[in-house]
Amino acid sequence: MRILVTGGAGYIGSHAVKALGKAGHEICVFDNLSTGHAWAVLSGKLVRGDLDDRSAIDRVIRDFKPAAVMHFAAYIQVEESVREPLKYYRNNVANTLNLLEVMQTNGITNFIYSSTAAVYGIPENIPVSEAAPMMPINPYGMTKVMIEHVLADLSAATDFRYVALRYFNVAGADSSGQLGQAYKEATHLITRALKTALGEYPKLYVYGTDYPTPDGTCIRDYIHVDDLADAHVRAMDYLIDIKQSAVMNCGYGSGYSVKDVVDMAKRVTGIDFPVVETERREGDPPALIADSSKLKQTTGWTPKHNDLEYIIKTAWEWERLGKWKKWGKGRKIRNNNAFGKEIQRSGRMAKGK
Repeated sequence: MRILVTGGAGYIGSHAVKALGKAGHEICVFDNLSTGHAWAVLSGKLVRGDLDDRSAIDRVIRDFKPAAVMHFAAYIQVEESVREPLKYYRNNVANTLNLLEVMQTNGITNFIYSSTAAVYGIPENIPVSEAAPMMPINPYGMTKVMIEHVLADLSAATDFRYVALRYFNVAGADSSGQLGQAYKEATHLITRALKTALGEYPKLYVYGTDYPTPDGTCIRDYIHVDDLADAHVRAMDYLIDIKQSAVMNCGYGSGYSVKDVVDMAKRVTGIDFPVVETERREGDPPALIADSSKLKQTTGWTPKHNDLEYIIKTAWEWERLGKWKKWGKGRKIRNNNAFGKEIQRSGRMAKGK
């Protein structure tokens, strides 16, 4: 099946593209490479373009003729969204509306949406199920809530069908060493800790030690990126076969505190890197742990890497070897462009999925 993947050159998107390719799907990645890398597209072809350009979206859809769209392209930093909300509403909301309108014009009715646990804000019950109210406490989470409402309304009014996957904390790297996080500035806790162990940062900051949790630091449900990629493949199969819209959590149902993660990172690396405790960041809820029973029951998803040590080990191997730092320096990618041209590895790195 032909699948258009927006943001497929980013961290999560590239892992999903690899998984989709292994499952036999024909892939076209549409990415502006502001937060992704051409070398990360391991299956299908890459078209460089931006979702603020409706004509570019229309052109790639008309040329490729996908049966479905998988949408990863978004800004994802909670703290940045608090500082620059308009940037997030423009990219995450307005540009997604561009995509949906062009899809509708071209009769594309199957959609997998990259959502987030941030839609829940500070949930009353842990673990949190999809039935919990959406009460985001930061603009990033609000952008995802807004699009989920749009998707529900569109599904009710037309033959459009979607699956929204609400991610919890995604971490780790491809076990084969081909893919991993490749950001110029690391913001994810595990990656930041490992880069601190490597000496790329002088110290690791722990933001807030006075949360209502056992050790005072935030608790999160960490899911390995390979398991999340598999969830996308299964969600797509469900959508095509059952043709019913759905919202599903993606997590393991177990939580680890920031201090737990730091301790495990020190154990895996064997390096006692410096840690500094400081004030809370705006927009961080105390705890987020998934109830993913719906995903398991609906799609048959069975996680393979529910192990914090394994998650950190794969990320550590990726960071320690640092292959992507070499890949990002001017090498050419062949056979990845929809129009037969070579795409330069620009080495640009940024934040994204």
